[in-house]
Order: sequence, then structure tokens, then C-alpha cells
Amino acid sequence: MARHARYDRKTALEKAVGLFWEKGYHGSSMKQIEQALDMRPGSIYATFGSKDGLFSEALATYAEQGGKELAVHLKGYDSIVDGLQDYLRGIACSCGNQNATPARACMIVKTLLESKNTHAELAQQADSILAAIEHSIADLVEQARVKGELVQSADSRRIARLIQAQIMGLRSMGERLLDPQAMKDLGDDMAAILDGYRTQH
Repeated sequence: MARHARYDRKTALEKAVGLFWEKGYHGSSMKQIEQALDMRPGSIYATFGSKDGLFSEALATYAEQGGKELAVHLKGYDSIVDGLQDYLRGIACSCGNQNATPARACMIVKTLLESKNTHAELAQQADSILAAIEHSIADLVEQARVKGELVQSADSRRIARLIQAQIMGLRSMGERLLDPQAMKDLGDDMAAILDGYRTQH
């Protein structure tokens, strides 16, 4: 029984991520949440405590999924820098797909912007997640520097912020529904910025 409950919780969170990613915290009514999760109000409150509790877990789930996706992506590359560059290009191409759903912009960034002046706890969670992502990227960049892929003077934290800004920017630009080629070009241009930090062989 416990195993079945965990599976239901995971499924509910995946559905919640889709709803909140598309509509945001304030744009998602309890009726919409009930319909998306296919759960009665009492079950939702019993499982997650509140709408805030559900959203908080959904946001953490979204961040965890993103981290896993990047890790799996990088396993296909001998070069960390090559992997990061192609990751940026991949985001640009997916954002250029006008049939992509749900919303293209990063759920974490959307939460930070939406909740900054209305829901301090959610804004703080979003900011903490972004800080953790920056730290993880900085670790990857430092590994690349140690491997000799980047110049020894490279500032891992500074480059990590640059990469994170590029990711946030690409996903935000995706909301403009630009031409797919324009998004591809933008992804190539952003990826090329990292070439300035590569070692010359």
C-alpha cells in the first residue's frame, strides 16, 4: 500500500508541475488543481497540506528534473564545455518550437518574478533553487578548468552565472514565439561566448 501511495504522489506532482508551469501559482485555482491532479480537495490537503505545500513540492520536483536532464545530457560528451554549449543550443531549439508545451519560460524564474512582492516564501525558495543551480554549474565549469578545457584564469562562479543567465534568457525569449531559425541563431551565439574562455591548442 505504501508503495502505491508513493507512486500516486509522484504522478500527482508531475501533473502539478505541468499545471503550475503553464499557469503559475496565482493563475492556478483549486478547481483547476483538482482537475489536473484528478484528486478531491480533501485528498490534496491530506497529501500536501495546502496549495502552498503542493506548489513548493512541484517546484522542487521541476528543479530536480532539470538537474537530471543536464546530467544525462553531459554524459554524452567527453568535453564538459562542448556539452554545455550544446545544452544551450538545445534549449534554444526547443524554445523555437512553437508547439512546445507547457509554457517555455523556466518555472523557477516565473515563480521568482510572480511571487517577489506577493509570496515571500515561494520567492525565497525559487531564489535558493537558482543559487543551488548556479553552484552546480560552477562545479562543472571548475571541472572543465581543471581538465584544461578552460584557461586557468577562468572564474568558475562568474562563468556559471553567465551560463545561468543565458539559460534564463533563452527560455524567456521563447515566450516571444520567435522564428525557429532566429532562436537557433541565438543559441549558437550564446554558446559561442564560452569559446572565449577555452584554452588554445
